[in-house]
Amino acid sequence: MTNELLRYFRAKEKERASETAAATQCPFCSVQCTLQLVEERIVERRRYKAIPTDNPTSHGRLCVKGMHAHQHALHPERLLFPLAKVNGRFVRVSWDEALAMIAERIDSIQNEDGADAFAVYGGGSLTNEEAYLLGKFARVALGTRHIDYNGRFCMSAAAAAMNDAFGLDRGLTNPLSDIPLAGTIILAGTNVAECQPTLMPYFYEAKKNGAFMIVVDPRQTRTAEMADLHLRLKPGTDAALADGLAKVLLEEGYVDETFVRERTAGFAEWKQHIAAVDIDEVVRVTDVPAEKIRLAARKYGEAAEAIVLTARGLEQQADGYVAVRSWINVVLATGKIGRPGSGFGSITGQGNGQGGREHGQKADQLPGYRSIEHPEHRQHIASVWGVSPDELPRKGVSAYEMIKKIATGEITGLFVMGSNPVVSSPNAAFVAKALQKLKFLVVADLFLSETAELADLVLPVSSYLEDEGTVTNVEGRVCWRPAARKRPGEVKHDWEILCAIAHKLGKGQYFSFASAEDIFNELRLASRGGKADYYGVTYERLRRERVYWPCPDPSHPGTARLFAERFAHPDGRARFAVLPSGAEKEETDELYPLYLTTGRVLAHYLSGTQTRRSPALAARQLEAIMDIHPKTAKQYRIGPGMLVRIETRRGTAVVRSRYNDQIREDTIFVPFHWSGLQQINNVTADELDPYCRMPAFKRCAARVRPVVDLGRN
Repeated sequence: MTNELLRYFRAKEKERASETAAATQCPFCSVQCTLQLVEERIVERRRYKAIPTDNPTSHGRLCVKGMHAHQHALHPERLLFPLAKVNGRFVRVSWDEALAMIAERIDSIQNEDGADAFAVYGGGSLTNEEAYLLGKFARVALGTRHIDYNGRFCMSAAAAAMNDAFGLDRGLTNPLSDIPLAGTIILAGTNVAECQPTLMPYFYEAKKNGAFMIVVDPRQTRTAEMADLHLRLKPGTDAALADGLAKVLLEEGYVDETFVRERTAGFAEWKQHIAAVDIDEVVRVTDVPAEKIRLAARKYGEAAEAIVLTARGLEQQADGYVAVRSWINVVLATGKIGRPGSGFGSITGQGNGQGGREHGQKADQLPGYRSIEHPEHRQHIASVWGVSPDELPRKGVSAYEMIKKIATGEITGLFVMGSNPVVSSPNAAFVAKALQKLKFLVVADLFLSETAELADLVLPVSSYLEDEGTVTNVEGRVCWRPAARKRPGEVKHDWEILCAIAHKLGKGQYFSFASAEDIFNELRLASRGGKADYYGVTYERLRRERVYWPCPDPSHPGTARLFAERFAHPDGRARFAVLPSGAEKEETDELYPLYLTTGRVLAHYLSGTQTRRSPALAARQLEAIMDIHPKTAKQYRIGPGMLVRIETRRGTAVVRSRYNDQIREDTIFVPFHWSGLQQINNVTADELDPYCRMPAFKRCAARVRPVVDLGRN
């Protein structure tokens, strides 16, 4: 082809090309990075690219998940119309048929088995508006006490601990901009480099400023690689380690006596408890050398300003609540909270894990972080909703406990929105069997997920690109997300589905919303005066800025740093806690000699329903990988890249091995983003933390062997 012809065709192609850009934000982790999604049309082809945009949290950064999130939203497997299961196969039905079926089955089940026999299971990725409405739907449209959400598996230990210690739970007590001001930073059970990578520059800046970084983790993660001190503890021993540091802080005079006297309660009892701690016993339990425990304590105690950040590594334990309270005790004893560069935080995992638990998805909570058992709280919410307080149900049970009630026949109907419990729950094989006992299961989702495959009815919902709303990010900033695209097919927003079902049930007068903003304005009223007060946050304001809560008035700037002058308990004091663990933990033995722990990888998110449908993300890690120390691997005749069978007291998973000489020799690690044979949550333990009902994902006893054992050479 001549140069003239090439130039001609390229000119024609340019004439037929067009480009549009729409503002949105990543749907995955709690950072909520913003971006422009650019759609380029050239003739009949369409290409998409994500361009990061500036915001006060991630400052124009975007990780690999955000770069490719649009791929799942545009995936050909998206559900586009309702599906009903007929003779074991899904068939297309109209929305009228679907809604009529739901209303008929809800009425039937509640008439036969009682109002509480129908349960609701929500998700931490729903917008604030949809999380709020789901709680109202359960309590007003259904009148059931049984509602909880997958955030129970994410933030419940830290949420309960912070509420009890501080009187308020917001993931971070400081703005992220405080991190570079800290002289010492402790990251306990958090792998920021893979879970919230766009936050890493805050830590790099802190290091540049001379900060001493301590990472507490059984394995050397990408985060631990930048640590000045890595405390590679035995899985599940975080509370003991924190008490060990506390012992050193007390003995060596790092207690802030003035802060303790003026701003805390319970110190004398806690001091007596810590005085009895034996460092040698802490070393035995945690397998962390005494000199490293002492160095960590001194570096934290000596720092003028210091920050402690936790996450799922220590929280997803049978004593996760105790572990978080133990680290909070350390913070309170040294007075390192409530000022620039000093504080405590639990790094939220899910996209709206913070907002999702503030406004009514948890079994015991009403909007604004109010208690469903508190008479004044019930009165306030009932007045906003236009019902009698006596009509509101009482508290229900946690997410996994709802599954147990399904297994015993106490719950016979379930509505799942924005979650995939068949993959994300502990002892997941039990969960799948339980769901099959239901008289009626309806799932609202983007895809035919592993949970949706078991449903009697599946409803198609809008993706993050199509669904306007707000989320609350890792800092406690409320963020507005515009709708960037039109909905495909017959897809509806989650909030539209809830309103439509409520109308079918004769409760339409309580669900007469025309937009997400309408719902948010009611949420503002419902939260007003509560601990999580959003009243001063409006859509008009959010279109200009991200606003920290609590924000009690439209003229209020929002609260970036908590507890500068007082804590949120009525007396203004924070609480020390004396909480010996006492939690039952699954121990290793001759039959199951290894500790299994689980977590995330950079390219995937939660149950993988979305990221496994992104070609670019799936290509980065196609399958689950088991990290194992080479010495341990050779002991069990496991070579690198070999298919391995992992067995626990609950079941089996098959994954591929990977040698890692930086993991403990008694520990194996597997990510939880896959299903089928690779589904590691089929084998994880289902003990529940007695304080917050968090399952013990991060530690169970396991054994490993090659799928094909070639024997010894």
